[in-house]
Amino acid sequence: MSLLQNWLPPSPGNWTLIVNTFTYFPVITAIQWLTAYYPMGKTSTTSCLNIPGKVAWVLMELPAPLLLVYTMTGLRATLPPPPRENLILAGIYVTHYIYRALLAPLLNFSMSPIHPIIVLGAWVFNLLNAVSLGGHLAGLGPTMTMRLALGLPIWALGFAGSIAHDEILRRGRRAASKPGASAKAENTHTVPDGHGGEKTYVLPSEGLFRWVLSPHYLCEWIEWVGFYVATGGAVPARNFVAAEVSTMMPRAITTRKWYVERFPGVEGRWAVLPGLV
Repeated sequence: MSLLQNWLPPSPGNWTLIVNTFTYFPVITAIQWLTAYYPMGKTSTTSCLNIPGKVAWVLMELPAPLLLVYTMTGLRATLPPPPRENLILAGIYVTHYIYRALLAPLLNFSMSPIHPIIVLGAWVFNLLNAVSLGGHLAGLGPTMTMRLALGLPIWALGFAGSIAHDEILRRGRRAASKPGASAKAENTHTVPDGHGGEKTYVLPSEGLFRWVLSPHYLCEWIEWVGFYVATGGAVPARNFVAAEVSTMMPRAITTRKWYVERFPGVEGRWAVLPGLV
């Protein structure tokens, strides 16, 4: 069943248009360099439109795996079966988003409210990306020489690193939020949570946090670079990496600024790329 004739799933011509459109997504993300307004996470703002953090996160991220699977399934009737390698790549994409969209919000101690404009932006990103990748993996894209043996270990390293650094943050926040914990310790900062309570942020010093303040971003970039390598250099996978970096880099720099303003002695840590940014 087609949700939107010739678009979901896409016809070959419309798929090419979607891929080409997503190529320019980094241009849209450049607006982040012009404003500090980013109403989620550490920079969440008070608004009557805000959505509870965990609910908003699921709404933002869950369309990604659903759209990829839907696109590949919908194209099955008109295309030859994709090679096994493509199914493996689809599987690791879905694995990432099962963690990101479902497990992460369940595991997180708390999540700040998120404004609908952030949810809308995530929907645009995930729609373009998932349909681009889904169409390619279903067989609309050119057959590329796979480099799974090289790309999959890179992907796995990035995925494991992302989970590990997320857990470092969770562990620190759980410890700092326990009754009787030293909320005024040098490595914690407490702010109102917008609901009459308080939310405690922690400055970790484990893992890559020793050198950068957003190592989970760096690990996610490594993850999708590995995916790109595993596809053999497919354009939709390249677009994914470019869109991720352009979307998350301004956020990483804002995060570093946030930490520097609130925690002493972190000026020597980089935002996301050791020695560069």
